[in-house]
Amino acid sequence: MKDLPAWLPDWLNDSVWLIAWAPPWIISLALIAAAVALALAVHAVAVRIVRHGFAKRDAFWQAMIARTRRPTRMAFIVAALGAAVSIAPLDVAQAASAKHLLLVMFIILLGWMAMTALDIGAALYMRGFKVDVEDNLLARKHITQIRILRRAMAILIGIFTLALALMTIPGVRQWGVSLLAAGGAASLIVGLALQPLLTNLIAGIQIAVTQPIRIDDAVIVEKEWGNIEEINATYVVVRLWDWRRMVLPLSYFIQNPFQNWTRESAALIGTAMLYVDPSAPVDRLREKLEEIAKASPRWDGKVVNLAVTDITPEVMEVRCLVSARNAPTTFDLRCEVREKMMAFLREELPDAFPKKRLALAAEGGA
Repeated sequence: MKDLPAWLPDWLNDSVWLIAWAPPWIISLALIAAAVALALAVHAVAVRIVRHGFAKRDAFWQAMIARTRRPTRMAFIVAALGAAVSIAPLDVAQAASAKHLLLVMFIILLGWMAMTALDIGAALYMRGFKVDVEDNLLARKHITQIRILRRAMAILIGIFTLALALMTIPGVRQWGVSLLAAGGAASLIVGLALQPLLTNLIAGIQIAVTQPIRIDDAVIVEKEWGNIEEINATYVVVRLWDWRRMVLPLSYFIQNPFQNWTRESAALIGTAMLYVDPSAPVDRLREKLEEIAKASPRWDGKVVNLAVTDITPEVMEVRCLVSARNAPTTFDLRCEVREKMMAFLREELPDAFPKKRLALAAEGGA
């Protein structure tokens, strides 16, 4: 058994002979058990004191204390085990291995607490914004920013924690230093392998700052219409109109053109095209469109217009414009306008349907 430190009480040094008969592994287990029990007791007292001191603080610190109870308990245990290892009857190699393991655990616990603080801060910030309201543009803007930045920060915390843990291993630390200094083929391979990940991480930060897309935006990508359902650290999930999901890398929205129907406002103007005979009464069609829009609960009361946009010898193209508060409602309103305008033509203006005209040339002479 190794000599006990001089700072221990005299009575403990005088009673060493009482446990001299025990095998070293029993003494080590006893010290570990005593250290764990002491750490748990001290942690319980510390939690009570901290909770009492922060009882009137803001929600962040209250949630932080509640959610970091497990990692702080483990941190107390790691610290107590470190002290126990110092006085346990272990040889030099065993003590060094135990201390290194405890150091790695402590670094991981610090990363765990940093991740918890990040989650709490993001959740509290997003709690003030509601996306289930009619005018949710500002809410979607902030929620998109926080979700993207939270995932990027989580990845950075994970990488930083792993790097600190690996740097405690001499072989890995030396290999990492040599790899960075060499800048040879190995580093080139690693850089090429990480390029897609880094590209999407940087694209995510760009999207969070500039916001070409936000959560629940109505977009057209790859000739498909849908809504932005998820924005993750490296990819975006678009919920298509028929409930399919399209998964695209974040870099797609930086490098490719796409349509965002709700970039500045959720309200949209919908178009319904009609093709009628050139002799159709445009004024009556315009009156009917206004009647349909005013009677529809989907119309937002802003835009209703009918205009002739093209004409040929056989067909007149009529464009009907109506506005609604969001993209799904606009789509439904467009369908409603087409259906009711066609019913109006069929029931009241059957002669307005396109007709095939034949021009007969008169033959000279009888």
